[in-house]
Amino acid sequence: MINQFDVLIIGSGLAGLTLALKVADTKKVCLVSKREITDSASSWAQGGIAAVLNNDDSIEAHIEDTLVAGAGLCDKEVTHMVAAKARESIEWLIQQGVHFTRESDDSGYHLTREGGHSHRRIYHVADATGNAVQKTLTERIREHANITILENHIAVDLITRKKLAHTQPDLAGEGNTCLGAYILDNATGKVITIAAQQTALA
Repeated sequence: MINQFDVLIIGSGLAGLTLALKVADTKKVCLVSKREITDSASSWAQGGIAAVLNNDDSIEAHIEDTLVAGAGLCDKEVTHMVAAKARESIEWLIQQGVHFTRESDDSGYHLTREGGHSHRRIYHVADATGNAVQKTLTERIREHANITILENHIAVDLITRKKLAHTQPDLAGEGNTCLGAYILDNATGKVITIAAQQTALA
């Protein structure tokens, strides 16, 4: 039996959860996690998320700090994109229900300054930011009718046009697009087929 989805997302860290929530309002999504979706490397992140949301700081300063700290290893285009979109990302996380730590007098968010940063721009949830964000997005994922979650499942192989062309010549042609994946159910030992218009390795 082939299970059909618009989008197949392999990986349930913050990247996978975010992508699922961003597309699920208009697409049928399958999210595959090798463990429980709350059990990911993202949940161990303790520090916080850097973003410029006040006038005392600037995106240009954020970019410069990142490039200097990266010692020439940062991709400049990606650095610009991440710094420029950081505010939008923080605001989206707040909309999802992430409760970043606030000042004791509730005058605003309690921003910290971590290594390499010239300004206080780190949004955090106490000292367990990754865990808080992961749990919040997991709650949103579980509530969404368009998202099917396969926990304790492992992607064993991608299904590509080139591979299928050996047995289905009508699929031969230019390009080698991904058509989905074969997924192992750890509980049963059975492999299921997930077909998708788009597949993301997150």
